[in-house]
Amino acid sequence: MAKALYLYGGWPGHNPYGIAEWARGVLRDAGLDVDESNDIFSLDQDLTGYDLIVNNWNNALLSETLTPSQEHHLLGAIERGTGFVSWHGGGAAFRGSVMYHMMLGADVFYHPAGEGVRHRYPLSVVDTAHPVMAGVSDFQIASEQYYMNVDPRNHVLLETVFDGEHMPWLAGQRMPQAWVTNWGAGRVFYSALGHYLEDLTAEPVARMMRQGIGWAIRKNH
Repeated sequence: MAKALYLYGGWPGHNPYGIAEWARGVLRDAGLDVDESNDIFSLDQDLTGYDLIVNNWNNALLSETLTPSQEHHLLGAIERGTGFVSWHGGGAAFRGSVMYHMMLGADVFYHPAGEGVRHRYPLSVVDTAHPVMAGVSDFQIASEQYYMNVDPRNHVLLETVFDGEHMPWLAGQRMPQAWVTNWGAGRVFYSALGHYLEDLTAEPVARMMRQGIGWAIRKNH
């Protein structure tokens, strides 16, 4: 059986403990043997025995970071084949760790409509043939719309367009919202959706997340 580490906690504004109930079900359905942790120092250990690391750690301060030891163990495990999955606040976590964001494929800048605002915006599937997006069609959501600095190496799966309502100069700007990438031998999947629990539980996001987790698990375990 594949083994996973599920790290969650930090800033309560992203409801990491409530969302953990949803995550437990998804990880169980994926057939994973899961170790849960609310302790960031769980990254200060050999992580190569995990087939997947799922991160829902949420930071409140821009200065928060990973220690050199945590970077070494986390990125080293992924480089050797451990999969990595995160969503929403994971893109704003560990803001002081450049290498974490290089692995993830992005750094969150802002949500132009405001923090926690249920702004309705469109999501368009970019790659319908990718297994993470099987059965997922274009849809809309009312939540935080992330504006990000995105790595051009990412294989984009889902994108949005800003309407310019709150920042007119962003009108028409397209922005990736979900993608896959690789860090060494490890598969990485990230989705910007997930500020609210209902963002994650509603189809088609729930389908995309299930398939993204399944895709990222180490394939040679």
